Amino acid sequence: MIADSDFGDVDIEREIVEDAGFELLAAQCKNEDEVIERGRDVDGVLTQYARVGSRAIDAFTRCRVIARYGTGVDIVDVDAATRRGIQVTNAPNDWCAEEVADHAVALWLAAARKICAYDQATRQGTWQWQSGQPIWRLRGQVFGLLSFGAIAQLVAERARAFGVEVWAHDPFLDESELRSRHVRPVSFDQLVEGSDHLVIQAPLTPGTRHAFDRTTLRRMKPSAILINTARGPIVEDTALYQALTEGWIAGAALDDLEEEPAKQRDWRPHNPLFSLPNVIVTPHAAYYSEQAVTAVRRIAAEEAVRVLTGQNARSPVNEVPARL
Repeated sequence: MIADSDFGDVDIEREIVEDAGFELLAAQCKNEDEVIERGRDVDGVLTQYARVGSRAIDAFTRCRVIARYGTGVDIVDVDAATRRGIQVTNAPNDWCAEEVADHAVALWLAAARKICAYDQATRQGTWQWQSGQPIWRLRGQVFGLLSFGAIAQLVAERARAFGVEVWAHDPFLDESELRSRHVRPVSFDQLVEGSDHLVIQAPLTPGTRHAFDRTTLRRMKPSAILINTARGPIVEDTALYQALTEGWIAGAALDDLEEEPAKQRDWRPHNPLFSLPNVIVTPHAAYYSEQAVTAVRRIAAEEAVRVLTGQNARSPVNEVPARL
């Protein structure tokens, strides 16, 4: 079963699944109850946004694999799957690493250079450089990265060309690794307080959820710009709205919102962040290119088939006993 997807069709997955001798059920589940209702008796699940939590996993009667469209697995209860002997798979970063890095830099530059503000002003008849005031020179400023994984490393390579000083905080990497890439290792506090531009590229975990709340945002520079190309819930939306309206920080560029609209049925743009001129929002599209979408669809479907035919997953998230 495809629990949900927004790719427009299931042709790629259907070919892979049916060629292997399985049937494909395409659903558009928006919550765990719908996953249970549609998928109780399926052998495998592919999911993009729909949560496959412990309730769904305990309700499955024969599921052997949960394949995630993408790299993050925060929508899957991996521990529950492991207890039930269900293999969880994901797609390794390289399927969209270049796209996300490009998008992060595009959001950064658009926010720093007030591209959207200029565009809106000129469309409304104002032809003045002052409509984007103030703008600060990038060269010499501090460009911060929360995490320094594969994608963040690509972001750093791109950003360095603009003459910024790159800082990064990643508690899972040795400082020598960062220094070897001409990046200054810093603590989380130093990153928050010292960055002129801060890009979040960390996974969503219990430790990173709402890492950017009122307390954190209060400590940032009033001229700082926050860019989030990771998961929306790392930033608390209500706190960010207050920070932007009260001048705690200068701007934000987000590729996701805390509410994750794609996970909701009949979503409407009521989030107050949409009313602010110093915010740019894109619809969780950083990963997108035609090549990337094709790749991730093939990866998820092929991983499910691989597990269901008794082969080892190429990108396993958990360890489960092999079985035929």
